[in-house]
Amino acid sequence: MILELLAFLVLAATATLTALAALLVRELVHTILWVALFFVALSGFYFLVSAPFLGVLQLGVYAGAVTILLLFGVMVTRKRIFAREAATGLGPAPIALSLLVLVILATAATTVPSGTTQLSGFPIAALSTALFNVYGGWLLLLGLVMLPALAGSIYLVREDRE
Repeated sequence: MILELLAFLVLAATATLTALAALLVRELVHTILWVALFFVALSGFYFLVSAPFLGVLQLGVYAGAVTILLLFGVMVTRKRIFAREAATGLGPAPIALSLLVLVILATAATTVPSGTTQLSGFPIAALSTALFNVYGGWLLLLGLVMLPALAGSIYLVREDRE
């Protein structure tokens, strides 16, 4: 019980800090990388509540594929992705709105009666085993193929390439 609470607190702190970093960083590529770390922390929550299928799905689809898709999109559309003119900003209105949403969610979380968040009756672990037992190696190979594609796209959009 203590280790689960400690894991939850570490994941909650990681998710909160990476989400804030994604909002406050000025470089678009760095924002995407912080969002990817947020997705990884979110998948940790799924593993913590004994939902390995959702955890693996979160890692594969969001932390992997969506992040690479966003990076490809930025690299194709912006010639100078690491330059200052590609920087994004965050004004005071989105920060105030996010703080208001945080206060509302914290208030709602304290008023929900305990014991109402239990999931029952759906064998998620069995579904995860059925889907990824046979094809797990192929999915891992697909992820390993995507990494050189990302490295190649970074090489292709470099400006000092001759």
